[in-house]
Amino acid sequence: MVETFKLNDGNNIPAIGFGTFQIPDDGSTYKDVLNALKLGYRHIDTAVAYFNEDEVGKAIRDSGIPRDQIWVTSKLWLQDYAYEDAKKAINLSLKNLGLDYIDLYLIHQPYGKVDEAWKAMVEAKKAGKIRSIGISNVTPKIWHKWEDIFKENKPAVNQVEFNPYFQQKELRKIMAENQITLEAWAPLGQGNHNLFKEPVLNRLAKKYDKNVGQIMLRFEHQEGIIVFPKSVHEARIKSNKDIFDFELTSDEMDAIRALDKGKGMHDPDAPGVEEMLSKYDVHAND
Repeated sequence: MVETFKLNDGNNIPAIGFGTFQIPDDGSTYKDVLNALKLGYRHIDTAVAYFNEDEVGKAIRDSGIPRDQIWVTSKLWLQDYAYEDAKKAINLSLKNLGLDYIDLYLIHQPYGKVDEAWKAMVEAKKAGKIRSIGISNVTPKIWHKWEDIFKENKPAVNQVEFNPYFQQKELRKIMAENQITLEAWAPLGQGNHNLFKEPVLNRLAKKYDKNVGQIMLRFEHQEGIIVFPKSVHEARIKSNKDIFDFELTSDEMDAIRALDKGKGMHDPDAPGVEEMLSKYDVHAND
């Protein structure tokens, strides 16, 4: 049984999910999502910009698992943030997924007409098209820019880069003050070899008879972070979920906290990021 976290809107989200970033829409996403569901995952993360919503939805429908037992996340791309465009994009995601509602819908990149996108998402939530709404890649600087639009309807989650090398300490304080739960993309550091060689992680893996990835995911879980590691290998998909049968001690948690370098691979505040992402066309094949 996968544990859950309670969000600030009262919904319970599975604490671990299956990420589909960079899995092709050539049958691979369908196969991998269906397999993840068979292995016990109940939280699937996709996005318009992943171009695989259709296969995610088909796998969910074909799984035989009741819809209300699966948490589905998708994300709005910044070219659709204008109010009317956002309304159309939400309906298009529902159509692509073949679902009546989306459990969590996120602002994928926090640039441009975020206020208009948020208005459309709040309305879609009230209409029952979306259960929870949230944000992604929002740094402390970006949060302070937009926080006024979130006062009445707070995001339920903020999905950001997070792993033992980048523990988002400043951001977590701000999110905690607003009861916003963090979700981790790249919870395993996107396979960073140095991270996997860290002595403390390897020592704990040996102690608990787990692999290093499981130690990282367990650390993040105990920090209150939702994780969705991505893998296309069945053994790894299965092992990533098996983190609920042991618990790290407070000293062990502190030892992993000490690995924090305070910097990740992606800096949403960096000059040129908004311009680069704005050129990405998610409707090129529509």
